[in-house]
Amino acid sequence: MNDYNPVSVENAIRECANRIAKGVTVCGNAYAAFLDADRSYDRVFASAYLDADGPAHERKYVAELATQEEREKRDVADAAYRYADRTARAVEAELRAWQSVGASIRQAYGVAGRGEA
Repeated sequence: MNDYNPVSVENAIRECANRIAKGVTVCGNAYAAFLDADRSYDRVFASAYLDADGPAHERKYVAELATQEEREKRDVADAAYRYADRTARAVEAELRAWQSVGASIRQAYGVAGRGEA
């Protein structure tokens, strides 16, 4: 079992808070990369669609085949953003858990030695 004390819990809380702060930048950068990849995909798809010959439904498939690389880049960027977002949420949950542990320890330290004669 771990020996928790107010100092170790406060250090863990501070570390989580720092990780959350860094995570904001990571999530922001990942989302910006996704938006860039999404715009690029839309632009290339529209160009391929307009350049294709034939009925509309065939042009759509021609454009989809012509833009597989851009769609893959967009999907990879989307997955990276979602991973960063889930990681950030997990760290926030970890922070709440440490705060709960901290409250319990403060309460235990607060009643220590009371009631003794």
